[in-house]
Amino acid sequence: MSLFENKTLLITGGTGSFGNAVLNRFLKTDIGEIRVFSRDEKKQDDMRHEFQAKMPEVADKITFYIGDVRDIQSVRNAMHGVDYIFHAAALKQVPSCEFFPIEAVKTNVMGTENVLTAAIEAGVKNVICLSTDKAAYPVNAMGISKALEERVAVAKSRTVSPEKTKICCTRYGNVMCSRGSVIPLWIDQIKAGQPITITDPTMTRFIMSLDEAVDLVLFAFEHGISGDILVQKAPACTIKTQAEAVCELFGADKSNIKVIGIRHGEKSYETLLTNEECANAIDMGEFYRVPADNRGLNYDKYFNKGDVERNPLTAFNSNNTELLTVEEVKEKLLSLSYIREQLDKMGIQY
Repeated sequence: MSLFENKTLLITGGTGSFGNAVLNRFLKTDIGEIRVFSRDEKKQDDMRHEFQAKMPEVADKITFYIGDVRDIQSVRNAMHGVDYIFHAAALKQVPSCEFFPIEAVKTNVMGTENVLTAAIEAGVKNVICLSTDKAAYPVNAMGISKALEERVAVAKSRTVSPEKTKICCTRYGNVMCSRGSVIPLWIDQIKAGQPITITDPTMTRFIMSLDEAVDLVLFAFEHGISGDILVQKAPACTIKTQAEAVCELFGADKSNIKVIGIRHGEKSYETLLTNEECANAIDMGEFYRVPADNRGLNYDKYFNKGDVERNPLTAFNSNNTELLTVEEVKEKLLSLSYIREQLDKMGIQY
């Protein structure tokens, strides 16, 4: 972990699932300080007590800053001495963003602009902005606002030398068992003896663990070039397959799955890499790298050059990637500490 030795890392939206995963991964390394920046004092207090209890020898590496990415001055107040930023603050719930799209813009778009402006002013060396597959071919307010977040980050990367501040984005699919995701809801429904509810059994989604989400951010941190969007080649499954896997693990009746229909703003499948991005995308093994288009606004000089030869890549979506079986999803679920803890609480062998 020498890249982070004695460095100060700021995580916006740091009390969320991603922030907790980073703390669990980094606190016992040689990192100097991790700043948790968020607007909810109760969640910060809960996090403070949790890490004081489970990692007392290193908990003093965490410092907490109350603030809101919508307020640039509160962001600036947390920036002094920061080396790196993981920008995770966002409104992420698709239905709520549909009803309150301006709120999504304020946090996801203007908040990103504020974080990047303050980071450049403070000379932060590396900023990684977390995005989502919903930003590719967006059809809902959440996805549109995250697509604009990506554009803001790429545009900002053109205004500053990468030697001073490197700015990259990561784009990934559904993170299993993250706060507000569907699997914890299903487990609660099973515990209550209720049928588990799904929207559309044929709907497909990319799935990944929180550890894989952190891995992608670290890959972008180490290998990304300023202006890049980095994408992990994640597997996918149907919602029905995921629901059946949870039922089998937790001893619920699969025939009791209830279909409630698609919610506001949902898509049948998600895209991690668009057909248009494929024209310039670079295959890096487990990841794709989408470099920034750094041409200027003077298009006249490009008219006589002709088109660059296009990549043979095609769009990467949750219908044309590897689709996992029920057994494969169960295996992936059992790799998650949250699932094992829930099974232990219910006295279920696995």
